[in-house]
Amino acid sequence: MICVQKRLRLPAVRRGFHLITDLVTAELPELEQVKAGTLHVFIQHTSASLSINENADPTVRHDFEQFFNRTVPENAPYFRHTLEGPDDMPAHLKAALLGSSVTVPVANGELALGTWQGIYLGEHRNDGGRRWIVLTLLGA
Repeated sequence: MICVQKRLRLPAVRRGFHLITDLVTAELPELEQVKAGTLHVFIQHTSASLSINENADPTVRHDFEQFFNRTVPENAPYFRHTLEGPDDMPAHLKAALLGSSVTVPVANGELALGTWQGIYLGEHRNDGGRRWIVLTLLGA
C-alpha cells in the first residue's frame, strides 16, 4: 500500500482558470508505483477553487471566467463582506460553487483522466498570490 501526502505551493497566476495537472503530476513521482488508487487534491484557500474540465482548448477557460464573472458580479449592492475589495466576496462564492477538491483515479501509474480532461485551478481574486494545495495519493 502506498500513502503519500505532500503540500505544494503553486505559482501566483492571474485571475482566471489555469491547468495545473502537469504541476501536480511532476510533484508525485510515486504515481508510477500505483497500479490502482486515487489522488485527492485539496486547495487550502476560500477564494480559489479546483475542478476538472477541458484541457485542450483555452477558450473553454476563457468562457468559464466570463460565465462566473457574470453569474457572481463584483460590487453587488447586497454584499456586506466588502472590506477586502470588490473581488473578495465574489471569489468566495465562485469557490463555493466549484469546490475545494477533486479526486482522480490512478491506473497503472497515471492519472485516469479522460482524453480531454485536466485539473483546473480557479483563481478568483485579482491578486490571489501563491496558493497551497495538499496532494494525497493512496494506492497499491
